[in-house]
Amino acid sequence: MTSYALGLDYGSDSVRALLVDAHAGTEVASHVIEFPRWKQGLYCHPASNRFRQHPLDYLESLEQVLAGLWQRAPAGAASEVIGVSFDTTGSTPIALDADGVALSLKSEFADNPNAMFVLWKDHTAIVEAEQITAAASASYTPYLRYMGGIYSSEWYWAKVLHVLREDAAVAAAAHTWVEHCDWISAVITGTTHPSRLRMGRCATGHKLMWHESWGGYPPNEFFTAIDPLLDGLRDRLPAQTFSADQLCGRITREWAERLGLPEGTPVGFGAFDCHMGAVAANVKPGVLTKIMGTSTCDITVASYSDINDKAIRGICGQVDGSVVPGMVGLEAGQSAFGDLYAWFKSLVNWPLANLIASSALLDEASKAALQAEIEERTLAALGEAASKLAPGAGGITALDWVNGRRTPDADQRLSMAISGLTMGSGAPEVFRALVEATAFGARAIIERFRAEGVAVDSVVVIGGISKKSDFIVQLCADVWNCQVDVLESEQSCALGAAIFAATVGGVYADVASAQQALASPVCKTYRPDPAAAARYDALYRQYLALGAYVEGGVR
Repeated sequence: MTSYALGLDYGSDSVRALLVDAHAGTEVASHVIEFPRWKQGLYCHPASNRFRQHPLDYLESLEQVLAGLWQRAPAGAASEVIGVSFDTTGSTPIALDADGVALSLKSEFADNPNAMFVLWKDHTAIVEAEQITAAASASYTPYLRYMGGIYSSEWYWAKVLHVLREDAAVAAAAHTWVEHCDWISAVITGTTHPSRLRMGRCATGHKLMWHESWGGYPPNEFFTAIDPLLDGLRDRLPAQTFSADQLCGRITREWAERLGLPEGTPVGFGAFDCHMGAVAANVKPGVLTKIMGTSTCDITVASYSDINDKAIRGICGQVDGSVVPGMVGLEAGQSAFGDLYAWFKSLVNWPLANLIASSALLDEASKAALQAEIEERTLAALGEAASKLAPGAGGITALDWVNGRRTPDADQRLSMAISGLTMGSGAPEVFRALVEATAFGARAIIERFRAEGVAVDSVVVIGGISKKSDFIVQLCADVWNCQVDVLESEQSCALGAAIFAATVGGVYADVASAQQALASPVCKTYRPDPAAAARYDALYRQYLALGAYVEGGVR
């Protein structure tokens, strides 16, 4: 009998389901469902950096994506699933009441953005993050020592505190807060009640300040000194944390029927998408895995002997077992990558989009079709034109901080800048400068790792951009001056989740064994052009100089 591992990957826009033959290692079937409320822009306000998602998007889409998957999978495949694991974006927390119900699933909070998931890209909690950083810096115990030294507005405690301050009704009803990757596993195993809730090592270590050396989370007094609204929350969180290769629970009868899976199917602890994507990429010391999407997340690992008690400055944390058990997981990333390109696309398309929308010569169907074609073709056309230009063409230098800076040294108050524009600057020249900016931002992360003694000898890239644009990936190889490999799998994060599912389901004794059988091969390798790499060394110094100027002005 064939055994299947099921990996489910929750991104910003959609959920992806991937069914993998747990012995042969073949990807048998996949399906994707977009989140309907998110697609409509509901509950978000980009101008104020508020990005929220309704839990019904996650629950309804879970049922839909699996219903679609079973139509594509071999007959009877659902009954042969031996394990399920989830990855999600993060930090993406939500408030639960004393019974473990997400507040926005209750009628009185159904349309309240503060009762919904606070998405990873929500930056409304800048002030709170700065206060947490200040408190940790003044503390005798260095609670941010293993989180890069700076707490981010993208992370759990800052987001929770911001919502508690902003919304008294939510503050009164919220008993605890949980990350999406822990919540979704708890939902289908019936363990959302605070007395039964358990949480994974990935989210708690990288975003919740959990560390064994100080007994878990910082003490309650640390949080109440920042704001009494946090009183007691720390003590309502599960004290023990678990790596993603361990059993979270088993699917309940209700969810087995809703998802078409056998009752009692093992479910692993959840983790963040980038961490599981790195597992699918066979992450190892010296290799940085970069997930290229709307933002980026950069993951590598280090052995205990290599890392010792070293604390890497300015990254998103180092956590024992957050990526693979038995190694220290290291996370960094950029707040905008594809988002920067999408911003420029919207900017250059605005006049034409508005002309089309107001045209009396076209019917609504024709307008929609034309708009869709323009949206589809804009970035490809810009990339093709930009690829024909030389490095630094037009003398333009840009920063990639359109959504603040995640690493190195988190600062969400920063904004992007473009210098060197002239009357001769066209859209392709500007677009190339933006691509160079994202590559420079990634190089800053690589150089920080190296400066801190963490080897980065090559890079493996995952995500849609890595498959869609030879121009962007080759430019990155030139800027980083190292080999860049692209994974074959189209669903690398979901594949990583399936690797954990196969481990939790008992097909493999450990993650390393599952990786040998199931991890994705490389489909293409990019190597730096020496002449371009030398030119980019000089252009990178201009990027750093512009960044220092802008950052100095902010401070």
